[in-house]
Amino acid sequence: MANGYKQKKFEGATKRYVQFLELSSGEEAIREYRKWHSEEFAWKEIREGIREVGILEMEIYILGNKLVMIVEAPEDFDWTSSMARLATLPRQAEWEAFVSQFQGCSANATSDEKWQMAERMFYLYD
Repeated sequence: MANGYKQKKFEGATKRYVQFLELSSGEEAIREYRKWHSEEFAWKEIREGIREVGILEMEIYILGNKLVMIVEAPEDFDWTSSMARLATLPRQAEWEAFVSQFQGCSANATSDEKWQMAERMFYLYD
């Protein structure tokens, strides 16, 4: 989008996590994956659980069959314990199994097994 995307402002210091995932390459699978992440079809319990573990914002960007997920969290957020807690919340395991059909991975794969954490290699160094 040439005009960019507005970002939320948060009180206090935050940190960002960036992860990558490759979808199954079929157009129908990508269309379905997009559908299930739309405002109309995304599962309410999943959004609530994401917020409940302390995530301030989560965005997923798509290019072809490649996804980039950006997570904004408070500076004291602990990724490992928060993801472990998220996995226990209502419908989370069901959601992971459901979306795995589009992600080309095992229905039992955890989010951390599917999404690959990126390493930041550059920023404006101010």
